Amino acid sequence: MDLSSWIRRWAGFTPDKPALICDGDAISYRDLDQRISGLAAGLKKHLSIGRGDRVAFLGANCPEMIVLTFACARLGAMLVPLNWRLAPPEHAYILNHCGATALVCEPDFVDGAQIFRETMPSMRLIATHGASGDWYSYEDLSASTADDRGGPNIGLETPLLIVYTSGTTGRPKGAVLSQGVVFWNAVNSTHLHDLTSADHILTSAPLFHVGALNIQTLPALHAGATVTLHRRFDPGAVLKAISHDKPTLKVLVPAQIQAMIDHPDWKTTDLSSLRMVTTGSTIVPHNVIHAFHERGVPVGQVYGTTETGPIAACLRGDLAFDHVGAAGLPALHCDLKLVGDDGREVAPGEPGEVLVRGPNLMTEYWNDKAATEAAFTDGWFRTGDIGHLDEAGFLTIDDRKKDVIISGGENIYSAELEAVLAEDHRIVEAAVVGRADARWGEVPVAVIVSNDASLDMPGILGIFENRLARFKHPKDVQFVDALPRNAMGKVEKFALRDLVAHRAGC
Repeated sequence: MDLSSWIRRWAGFTPDKPALICDGDAISYRDLDQRISGLAAGLKKHLSIGRGDRVAFLGANCPEMIVLTFACARLGAMLVPLNWRLAPPEHAYILNHCGATALVCEPDFVDGAQIFRETMPSMRLIATHGASGDWYSYEDLSASTADDRGGPNIGLETPLLIVYTSGTTGRPKGAVLSQGVVFWNAVNSTHLHDLTSADHILTSAPLFHVGALNIQTLPALHAGATVTLHRRFDPGAVLKAISHDKPTLKVLVPAQIQAMIDHPDWKTTDLSSLRMVTTGSTIVPHNVIHAFHERGVPVGQVYGTTETGPIAACLRGDLAFDHVGAAGLPALHCDLKLVGDDGREVAPGEPGEVLVRGPNLMTEYWNDKAATEAAFTDGWFRTGDIGHLDEAGFLTIDDRKKDVIISGGENIYSAELEAVLAEDHRIVEAAVVGRADARWGEVPVAVIVSNDASLDMPGILGIFENRLARFKHPKDVQFVDALPRNAMGKVEKFALRDLVAHRAGC
């Protein structure tokens, strides 16, 4: 059985129940099942898409992406969700790296995707609305006569998602998540949230992140619940939806919670429908937790990475008030252990690297055997994150890979920015580190050694224009005479973090 059977079964049990709601339009489970069948048939018949083919999606949250996900599951194809905030060269790298057979685009992204017609002529382009020229029409493909046979030998072991996450080498890596990974995350989510068909999920975080896709959205459809999609996050719209639509569960990263707290409607919004808010993606400041706790809404947590699907540890709502700040206990179908530099497990209270094992783990990094082998030790995935366990087994994350900057829930890897800076002849050496920020959690700061006295902050920032997504651009630039290095010549980034924090008065 492939994952599209979830929708088929619920279409039998509750055919008229809303499965998805977006922009005020409701799609029943029966209708969703029919859309999946039609699109799968069209992709197979007209584009010969089948097992192992990669189909990318570029667009905001929308029902078309959900339909495409399950259509790929039925065919044994793989969905590659693209971060719409990336720049065209970044999209081009991912599409080339995964060898995308087709790219599905929403209207806002069609013009920007035209460049791929020239650079990747074999990749078919599909417009969700208003197709013209040599673009295929998503609507026409979906109107194909339903073919419920799907692909041969499709099951939980079949790859379903390639989710690209920035790598420490400066190039993104594609984590391959099987249908089984999505299924076991749904089971872990059901346990975390006490998720049932009676729930109503509000999804506003971008679905190109596994957190938005796999913590609640797909698990809700596994449970037969209703999902309301917001195309993009807007704090006022979320508060209005909570008040009027009465969702029961919501995933929010800390920066989104802060934006809601700062909104003028925060204090007057009725939050009583929420059974729980789930957060994570970074070390969560206590103040954003207390803001909901003071309103009687428990804030649970999810700890994990793209490679863990992401639910590796979780804090349920019934434990939230007594364990503020903890990432929780190992997920129901996941093992955790913390090890020291010698590879041995550490005692409670002692810091160690978090290792994860379970059916929720990626199978590999796409086309990167060396990175895959380096990520695992005896079947355990090495997260690189540092945490500790208390006597009761609750995990708290103390630190993480120093080179990753988590800004507003987005991962920014310093190596990627440093690679861009290294190409400029006016720069002798450069490093990028994170600095604490009240709004975004962290922001990237570039530390520069220059051989050109006229080079200033605007000049540095201009290097990133049209190269990387704007959210990755440094928010500040510091000029120094030399970068601090240890005896081995490695840049001491802890010293740079202290420097940029001191100069900012942090």
